[in-house]
Amino acid sequence: MGWPPPVTLQGPHATLRPLSNDHHDALCEATRDGELWNLWYTAVPSPEGMAAEIERRLGLATMCPFTVFDATGRVVGMTTYMNTDAVHKRVEIGSTWTAKSAQRTPLNTQCKRLLLAHAFDTLDCIAVEFRTHRLNTQSRRAIERLGAQLDGILRCHSRTADGSLRDTAVYSITAAEWPAVRAHLDWQLAKPR
Repeated sequence: MGWPPPVTLQGPHATLRPLSNDHHDALCEATRDGELWNLWYTAVPSPEGMAAEIERRLGLATMCPFTVFDATGRVVGMTTYMNTDAVHKRVEIGSTWTAKSAQRTPLNTQCKRLLLAHAFDTLDCIAVEFRTHRLNTQSRRAIERLGAQLDGILRCHSRTADGSLRDTAVYSITAAEWPAVRAHLDWQLAKPR
């Protein structure tokens, strides 16, 4: 079994369950909510590409993928521990997408709170990393609202689906920063909506 092992994480606003082929149809429906695959600065599977994306995520030893469910039990996206490093106890939280109707709700904050708590409190990680396209300002602001610090920009880091070069913004939260980040996320989740 890989590291970290599959686990279900649950909070009041979201539940993360290990990704399964059984989630295919609901994930197709979720990606149609906003036609997220049309965003040029991110890689979200289309309904036609969902089966291949599920197989890709399940087949990588350095990934621990999750299906995201909202508080009502509706599938609203995917997220992943990726680039996992059992020796140095590091993970990246990424390959995340959320249906348009679930964006800008407590769901994303809850997902990150669950993933970060599991990484630091259970897996004993020394750091958790986040990466996004340098020009994906919505994602960068969301990562910064979590309390992550910008480590730097990897210039010409990779190619996007259309072949253009991607500069990648790299952020992290360290174990020493986790208590303050946890308190901040708990405060955000407790605020009246």
